[in-house]
Amino acid sequence: MSKETLFAVSLFPYLGFLYFLTKSGQTPRLALIGFYVLLIFVAVTIPAGIYAQKIYGLELANVDWLHGSAELFLTLSNILVVLGFRNAVKGKQARRSNT
Repeated sequence: MSKETLFAVSLFPYLGFLYFLTKSGQTPRLALIGFYVLLIFVAVTIPAGIYAQKIYGLELANVDWLHGSAELFLTLSNILVVLGFRNAVKGKQARRSNT
C-alpha cells in the first residue's frame, strides 16, 4: 500500500474519532476545535503536495516554504488541543479547591 493510499484511508478512522468525541460532549470545546483544525491541515497538505510535485518536481517535504505553510495548521491544531485540555484541567482544579 502506498503512503498516499494509507494517508487517504486513515481519514476514515479519524472522522469516526471526531464523531464519537463530539457526540460524547465531554471534550473541552477548544480541544475539540483543535482536533477539527487537523482536518484543515489535511485539506491543505494534499493540494500543497500536488503543487510541489507538479511545479517543482519534488515531494512536499522538500519545498520548505510550502511545507512550512502546511505545517502551520498542524502546529495550530496541537496548540488548540493542548490549551483546551489545559484549561479544562485548571478549571477542574479550581472547582475542586473551592469545595
